[in-house]
Amino acid sequence: MAKIYLTGYMYSGKTTLGKQLARRLSYDFFDTDQLFEEKFKISIPDFFERYGEAHFRTMEQQILHTTENLKNAVISTGGGTACFNHNMEWMHEQGITIYLKMSPERLFSRYKVSKKKRPLLNSLSPEQILSYIRNHLAEREQFYDKAQIIFEAELLNIDTLEKVIRFII
Repeated sequence: MAKIYLTGYMYSGKTTLGKQLARRLSYDFFDTDQLFEEKFKISIPDFFERYGEAHFRTMEQQILHTTENLKNAVISTGGGTACFNHNMEWMHEQGITIYLKMSPERLFSRYKVSKKKRPLLNSLSPEQILSYIRNHLAEREQFYDKAQIIFEAELLNIDTLEKVIRFII
């Protein structure tokens, strides 16, 4: 009975691959960002604006810890979840952690076609957005790299991911 935590930068495919993987494994799927918004009845960008990042990270950790008793679950985490409050170590204790690694250029191209835009990036030029992604990803990668499994997500397909997971569980 495994829990699989998907980590990685925004637009790396955690939710999309997570849903597909959960279906294939006959697991439940949970998205911590969605759980946050449902519990607090506010969007994450609005929460950030109203209460600040520090308070968000505390509440985000509470949401993450609600997954403790889940079994047979794939859990997509927010882009910063693994980087704060020793969350990565906690996820290691709970299940399997997977980092969906992608280059800044690929993340940027996925951002451009995404329906879900980030308010922080809306006022930036394309060059500034790519630079932001490069710098921010470089800061966070030290945390993502602690995952038990690192997948080059640009090359990853759901069949490969499923085979690896089935081998481990």
